[in-house]
Amino acid sequence: MTEPTKDQKIWQVVAAIPAGRVASYGQVAHMAGLGRQARYIGRALGKLPEGHAIPWYRVIRSDGRIAFPIGSEAFEVQARSLREEGVEVVNGRVAMRRYGWNPSVPG
Repeated sequence: MTEPTKDQKIWQVVAAIPAGRVASYGQVAHMAGLGRQARYIGRALGKLPEGHAIPWYRVIRSDGRIAFPIGSEAFEVQARSLREEGVEVVNGRVAMRRYGWNPSVPG
């Protein structure tokens, strides 16, 4: 059996983020065993194959901001997708304390 690629490890972590929760780029990097490679996470998510079901939109900046420029199509898609799952997005920001994913806490 072959070892998953760096991108596949990232996609596995992102796929595990539950609906209604978000994780930061740094958190995803850490959980994928990539240490402090938070900047790489966005690149890996940009390589997702067409037709994938991985919830890329659940990954945001550590301060709760959506990384895309406000008003851009990508921003609108991400904000809408989060809202559809019950995540409040106000001025391009999500309350990490309320919606942040902590896999060590049940629920």
